[in-house]
Amino acid sequence: MIKKTITNLTVLNEAYSYEKPSGFSRGMRVEMNGATFLFISGTASIDEAGESIYINDFAKQTERTYYNISKLLESEGATWKDVVKTTVYIKDINKNYDEFNKLRIDFFKQEGVHPYPASVGIQATLCREELLIEMDAIAIIKN
Repeated sequence: MIKKTITNLTVLNEAYSYEKPSGFSRGMRVEMNGATFLFISGTASIDEAGESIYINDFAKQTERTYYNISKLLESEGATWKDVVKTTVYIKDINKNYDEFNKLRIDFFKQEGVHPYPASVGIQATLCREELLIEMDAIAIIKN
């Protein structure tokens, strides 16, 4: 088994570079038995300087979250077509789930994703008060 970190500093800094460092990698690439697994950590509407962006705008935060994950996948030669599972953490699921689901369907159609990945949606208190959504992802690609 081979492990290495996943990063794409053009869109997202490393969590250990925050003003208050956090002990996780943006993702891990694991090569095992002829397959490559990509584990993308919880990702949100954070820019390359580590700042939260699109405060109070659920749709824009969701779009930036998809963008950040897309760029992390791209850095490893993957796309959303390779994603097999997501976990979505929504600050107020009663208020925002319907909007999220529409945005997700539109995004997957735009990316040509079919079938859709398995997914879990959870209401959660997120690591920053201003964040409304966070998502992690698992993808599988061939070596």
